[in-house]
Amino acid sequence: MAWTLVVPLKPLARAKSRLAAATGELLRPGLALAFAQDTVAAALACPSVAGVVVVTDDQLAGAELSALGARVVPDAPGAGLNAALAHGALCVRALRPAAAVAALNADLPALRPAELARALDAAAAHPRAFLADAAGIGTTLLAAAPGVAPAPAFGGPSRDRHRASGAREITLNGVDSVRRDVDTGEDLRAALALGVGPRTAAVAAGMLIADR
Repeated sequence: MAWTLVVPLKPLARAKSRLAAATGELLRPGLALAFAQDTVAAALACPSVAGVVVVTDDQLAGAELSALGARVVPDAPGAGLNAALAHGALCVRALRPAAAVAALNADLPALRPAELARALDAAAAHPRAFLADAAGIGTTLLAAAPGVAPAPAFGGPSRDRHRASGAREITLNGVDSVRRDVDTGEDLRAALALGVGPRTAAVAAGMLIADR
């Protein structure tokens, strides 16, 4: 099954606010952009991905991600993460009503195309399926088969909410890069240990990361 991914991204001035305590405020917007660039580049290199739609109102991020090959649409609802994801899915299906759609976090700088393919292939067996984050609390991927609404419930303890909504949890080993989102300095160190993409590596080079 070929998937179209929907990737939400806040304006860079507000993105990854929790990371500022660990990296400093000046580096935070550049890191947020680098995370998104490495995430989108890896997603577009995945054999199971037909395309990526980024939902953002940030002009710089939109231009950079469009240059990588993503389709960029404005966050027309302006009502938070889940509204942006639902809007992105509607934009995809306005052009391709039978598209399989998956929501993917924009902060997966260590993402591996082959691991993403494994997660999406597992998701294809269910109408809706999700992958929990490395902490086992949130969600990094929510997939919906053709004709099925994604019904995203991201934010905080979204693993429980997605499970309660009837989505099947994907339980796979060897997909650590798809689970490793970055919100804190500890998360960033873990992603760097896995091996991040070139843009994140360049921004993080020589950075001192506090334990926050």
